[in-house]
Amino acid sequence: MDNPVEGETPQARLKQLGMLSLLYTLHLANIPLTLTNITEKTGLTRGGAAEPIDQLVGRGLLTERWSKNALGRGKAREFEISDALFASLKAASVARGE
Repeated sequence: MDNPVEGETPQARLKQLGMLSLLYTLHLANIPLTLTNITEKTGLTRGGAAEPIDQLVGRGLLTERWSKNALGRGKAREFEISDALFASLKAASVARGE
C-alpha cells in the first residue's frame, strides 16, 4: 500500500485498506469472501464492493477464483487473502519484535 498505482487517490487506498480489514474479519469468522457476503455486511452495492476488491486483486493482495453460488447453479467470485500478504505481515511483526 506504500506504492500507489499511477492515478490512484489516497481515498482509493483508504477504501482498499478498509476492505482488507473487513475481509480479514470475515476470514477469521470462516465466512466465504464473496461479493454477496461483502455487500450484506457493508451495505455497499456489488459495484461499490467490487471496485476496491479488484484493486486489491490487481495488487496481488487477494486471489480470485470462481466457485458455485449458494444455490449451486451459478458461479460466484470467491476471494482469498494471498499468502504473500500473510507472509509480509508476519515479517513486519517479527521485525517489530512482536
